[in-house]
Amino acid sequence: MTKTETITKQLGDRDTLRLLWRAYGYLRPYRFQAIGVYLLMLLIIAASMVVPQLIRWIVDAGIGQGDMRLLGRAVLALLGLTLVKGALIFLQGKWTEVASQNVAYDLRNEIQTRLTELSFAYHDQTEAGQLLSRALQDVERIRFLTGRAVLRLIEGFFYLGITAVVLIWMNSQLALLVALTIPVLVYRAYDFGRQYRPLSVQIQNQMGVMTTRLEQNLRGARVVKSFAQETAELDRFVIENEKWFGLSAKAARLESLNMPQLQFISDLGLVLILLVGGRLVIAGSLTLGELVAFTTYLGQLVRPIRLIGMVIPALAMAGASAERVFEIIDAAPDVQDAPDARPSGPIRGEVQFENVSFAYEGRRRVLHEVGFTAVSGSIIALLGATGSGKSTVTNLVQRFYDPTGGRVLVDGQDVRDVTVYSLRSQIGVVLQETMLFVATIRENIAFGRPEATDDQVETAARAAQAHDFIMEMPDGYQTMVGERGMTLSGGQKQRIAIARALLTDPRILILDDATASVDTETERLIQLALDRLMQNRTTFVIAHRLSTVRRADMILLLDKGRIVARGTHAELLQGSPLYARVYEQQLRPQERAAVIGNR
Repeated sequence: MTKTETITKQLGDRDTLRLLWRAYGYLRPYRFQAIGVYLLMLLIIAASMVVPQLIRWIVDAGIGQGDMRLLGRAVLALLGLTLVKGALIFLQGKWTEVASQNVAYDLRNEIQTRLTELSFAYHDQTEAGQLLSRALQDVERIRFLTGRAVLRLIEGFFYLGITAVVLIWMNSQLALLVALTIPVLVYRAYDFGRQYRPLSVQIQNQMGVMTTRLEQNLRGARVVKSFAQETAELDRFVIENEKWFGLSAKAARLESLNMPQLQFISDLGLVLILLVGGRLVIAGSLTLGELVAFTTYLGQLVRPIRLIGMVIPALAMAGASAERVFEIIDAAPDVQDAPDARPSGPIRGEVQFENVSFAYEGRRRVLHEVGFTAVSGSIIALLGATGSGKSTVTNLVQRFYDPTGGRVLVDGQDVRDVTVYSLRSQIGVVLQETMLFVATIRENIAFGRPEATDDQVETAARAAQAHDFIMEMPDGYQTMVGERGMTLSGGQKQRIAIARALLTDPRILILDDATASVDTETERLIQLALDRLMQNRTTFVIAHRLSTVRRADMILLLDKGRIVARGTHAELLQGSPLYARVYEQQLRPQERAAVIGNR
């Protein structure tokens, strides 16, 4: 199937037309501006139709008859009409951009809202780069559709239709000559647009590849330098840059070849009109002004015809973009409030798993009938090998996913019966991989409570053992944090995360207590902060440290999604051979290292 057939099929497809119509429906809140744009279009076309007639009047009545007064009035009228037309074009362009940019604004907000609402199950299956592409590039194509694309398409056909009627009215013989060149001009313009638009998409996609490559190099600058791969990374970027250059050069060649062709076809029609029309003028059956008017009308047709050829392929691409965008907007969150969900109110923090099973994507089962009760204020240590289900347990407590079997209860209430916000707002999280935002230290600490006062932020920072190093920063709490917290050490980031959790005063706490990547003093400060944080809260700890395991009220040892042992450290050492083996392999070395370190 040729490209032309593919595009024609796409535009003729009912789903594509439905998607285009739905996308165009986003103009509804801005319908008065949109209606104004099309009314202005009619006025502009009307002015364009009058201009050649004024020129005819100037040539025949003014210049031809030597009437200087009439010539002056006619020229002033032409000047005034040109100024009015320019003002109308300015106003049309302004209203078109305002309306279409509002459509893009609404779409991006709707996409962001939906992405925020969608559960982790959706994000697990979707690449972040694809989502960014849809929110930026695809929305931009829809903006072009609701703005200039449809306007230019309708405008072009109006120009063709009205001009054809006027030319036939003026002189049917010359109109027939114009009719011979217009189909060729339309076809060449369409063929140019058919080739150019896909090429422009390739250029945009390649620019995205280059951007991704550059972003990875910037984010991974330390790794690149550590492995002395600067030259290799530069070579990879050069390859992608050369691809972009090649595509851009191809687009330039295509434009440089087609624009002269379009102009040649237009000029060919002009030559035919001058040849035949000139003879008619000499014979006296056509005035010179009418001949000039004919050539002016023909010149006015070149631009709208060329735009029609470029817009038609763009409509097919806008349909594909609309499908990608609406796929996000129409996606239903796997985790959402039930119709009768109610706020949980303040919780005590008792958590109960009743025969909970869970499978990612409904296929890969990672928990098998897990059951336990975490008493309010207790510390629950989750221990097990990678992939045993520890993180899944904490994800279900936060209701990032819903169990595929059984129930998760908080204070005796099924978490599916309360609103997601009322549950998560009372849960704090501190993980080993701390996520900080490109904002001030204060804004990062107050992320969960933006309304917190400076005193409350500072109190939380002091409790997290973070105040001292914050005050050593150039701007204290107003110091900007680099992307993903790259300007801070691992221990500093973790203490800010602890301060962030402290400020929200959660009743349930989830944390990963791994501190293997920090020095002894930093580990001591982090542990002091964690001790403060864990007081009087139900705490789930993904355990890596012997000290945490020893102080836990209950240890859950998981293996392949099942709880294979539970109890205190002392109880499990005596009654569980599997726990004893884990202790000897993972925890006992810490004890020996601590003894050596104290010598």
